[in-house]
Amino acid sequence: MASEAAFADASFFFALAAKRDLAHAAAASTFARLLRAQRRIVTTDYVVDEALTLIKARTNATISLQLLDRIEMSGTIVIESVNPQRFDAAKAFFRKHADHDYSFTDCTSFVLMRELKLRDALTTDAHFVEAGFRALLRTD
Repeated sequence: MASEAAFADASFFFALAAKRDLAHAAAASTFARLLRAQRRIVTTDYVVDEALTLIKARTNATISLQLLDRIEMSGTIVIESVNPQRFDAAKAFFRKHADHDYSFTDCTSFVLMRELKLRDALTTDAHFVEAGFRALLRTD
């Protein structure tokens, strides 16, 4: 039986795709380790959008398309939709935590992680730690 799933943030996908990123080696090795452990990787449509847009802007369209293909062909990565209920919960979270620098996409991620009872996040984003999760790719 596979272990608990881990959540994948846009910073993970960027680090995985962009070899010049400081977290590239950590992202690649952590991804490989999770695959060997048969851990499912969960993300959202919002995160995929954010990651592909960021990669296209900071690298190029080819690398962005390669990542999209890799995500779509993966039997390990599951994309959850930010449906209307999750969107409403994210709006409430965003409002409640307006004193934090969380992006709205971060809030959708936190809502999903709590809903699915996920603890681990493939991210370099300190906001995940601040929100009570474990960031697997922290570089500091």
